[in-house]
Amino acid sequence: MDLLSSIIEQLFEWIRGLGYFGIMLGLMIEVIPSEIVLAYGGYLVSEGQINFFIAVIFGTIGGVLAQLFIYWIGKYGGRPVLEKYGKYILIKKSHIDHADDWFNKYGTGVIFTARFIPVVRHAISIPAGIARMSVWKFILLTTLAVIPWSVLFIYLGMVLGSSWSQIDEKATPYVTPILLVALAAMIVYFLVKWLIAKNKKGSV
Repeated sequence: MDLLSSIIEQLFEWIRGLGYFGIMLGLMIEVIPSEIVLAYGGYLVSEGQINFFIAVIFGTIGGVLAQLFIYWIGKYGGRPVLEKYGKYILIKKSHIDHADDWFNKYGTGVIFTARFIPVVRHAISIPAGIARMSVWKFILLTTLAVIPWSVLFIYLGMVLGSSWSQIDEKATPYVTPILLVALAAMIVYFLVKWLIAKNKKGSV
């Protein structure tokens, strides 16, 4: 644990030293959860070391690039790579099959709402790549979701200041409503898709 704590501490020092680029790279490599990196960025804002809006920009870029990398693994590695190495990132063949079915059935619009759901928000890029979703649409929907996520946690880190490490506890009252709205949006999206499909069948 001492070694792990030392490594994490060094990573935070690395982020501090690089400033905006530290936030971006910290999100890209995802050694530390994005919420923690962004909250630390907010702490740096409170210290006057970086600017809030520029931090949001770099946080958004880092978050999108991280997901784009996972998307490329799915797109260019395809099923063979994921079936062989997916177990190392907890992806089974059955998951890949379900992902293909999910995208074929519901389309790609769920990329946005899924970003706010724990665990799913990171894995959603894989089926998007496998389904060969338009990269520009993927980037657009991912960016639209990453922006409010970055704003929220950088802001909370800024407000918490030196207590930024308590972000998990303090963010819950804010994240829960966002999660509920995202789930509601996803339900509405599925309902609209179902109604459109039903009307098409009825008109044939």
